[in-house]
Amino acid sequence: MPKITGYETHDVRFPTSLSGDGTDAMNTDCDYSSAYVELKTDSDLVGYGMTFTIGRGNDIVCMAIGAVCNRLVGKDTEDLFANMGKTWDYMMSDPQLRWIGPEKGVIHIATGAVNNAVWDMYARARGKPLWKLVVDFTPEELVASAAWRYISDAITKEEALAMLKEREAGKKERESTVRELGYPAYVTSAGWLGYDDEKIARLTKEAVAAGFNHFKMKVGADQASDVRRGKIIRSIIDDPQYLPPGGGRDPNSLELQGKNAGPTGAVFMIDANQVWDVPQAIEYVKGLAEIKPWFIEEPTAPDDILGHAAIRKALKPHGIGVATGEHAHNRMVFKQLLQAEAIDVVQIDSCRLAGVSEVISVLLMAAKFGVPVCPHAGGVGLCEYVIHLSLIDYIAVSGNMDRNVLEFVDHLHEHFVTPCSINKKGRYNVPNIPTEGYSIEMKKDSIAEYEWPNGSYWVGARGGKKL
Repeated sequence: MPKITGYETHDVRFPTSLSGDGTDAMNTDCDYSSAYVELKTDSDLVGYGMTFTIGRGNDIVCMAIGAVCNRLVGKDTEDLFANMGKTWDYMMSDPQLRWIGPEKGVIHIATGAVNNAVWDMYARARGKPLWKLVVDFTPEELVASAAWRYISDAITKEEALAMLKEREAGKKERESTVRELGYPAYVTSAGWLGYDDEKIARLTKEAVAAGFNHFKMKVGADQASDVRRGKIIRSIIDDPQYLPPGGGRDPNSLELQGKNAGPTGAVFMIDANQVWDVPQAIEYVKGLAEIKPWFIEEPTAPDDILGHAAIRKALKPHGIGVATGEHAHNRMVFKQLLQAEAIDVVQIDSCRLAGVSEVISVLLMAAKFGVPVCPHAGGVGLCEYVIHLSLIDYIAVSGNMDRNVLEFVDHLHEHFVTPCSINKKGRYNVPNIPTEGYSIEMKKDSIAEYEWPNGSYWVGARGGKKL
């Protein structure tokens, strides 16, 4: 059986700050970056993983990835694959590395990159895309793959197993359905804070024409400006003239109930990226009620559970929900957000959490509490990752995608060997290549061009001068 022999890390950075992509009220200068790892074996089998940053500090994450990988060198891959929950526990149990978390910060997202690489390797070894590998598990195998420490007060293994067994009967039908229709998506690319009004309007029209009916805009720098920008987007998404043929949806349908859908069935969301204190968030978002958002995302500090609960309670009479999770750094934060009834939408991040095993834990908790999972995907590689996670949730865990939407941003997909894609109805296509694993393998030419600091792009950008 193949044995892990080593690894390579790559600090890959893309100059998205030049075009304003990714800009919001908190993060005004973003260079989308990948702390990327290739996990090697003594065979042709390789596992690819990454975690996402926005520029400086990406090198620190790469160093941490190396420290985590060292714990796996010499391990037989089949021993790791046999119980991925046990493997996750082993990865997290180096006491000295854990000390510099624990289970948060740089060491945690580095572990996410490595755990994702192990899962990618597992899927490739079985000749299946990652989502298909996991949905083909028995309920017992799926429970055994999750991270369980510290969450038994929210969900037990026995409860999870019973829930998954209930979902078993419809798995094949759900898989067939999503293969045919695709998975629902929403678009963020039109609403970055650094875009001018003309660009916002143009990109919104393009998104409507492409079949999207959920749209998100960044807010938080200036309330009057946010209202103006929101009205521009609303004026387009609510106007039937911009719809593709047959593109309108019933605003009273089950999937749109409680989402403040407009006359064409279009849904609008807003995202503050943690910029406000709790009272400020409440007053500011009340002032945006006229643009009828479904939810405010990340209204305050990501680990302020009681703050989110207070905001949700105050905004509920205004028909506005609360979403968060992009920066929720472990399953315990999600556990408390759910227990405190602090959120209407769970937004997992594929590599803020420490890989697929911890994500499965959050999917199980969200399903038990009946809260839809709408993953974060604004950044390089995240769209490639999260379609797998949403498929696992729909087919094997929650059994529902009526109210779920998966973020899509149209940036940097061309750098991946098996990029994600969107169909004509504004939905993600199902990854279907047996050899693609977790879909995160990056093209070697892209690494050579954008690796920091000596990739050809960065050398050219500084005129060949050494840093």
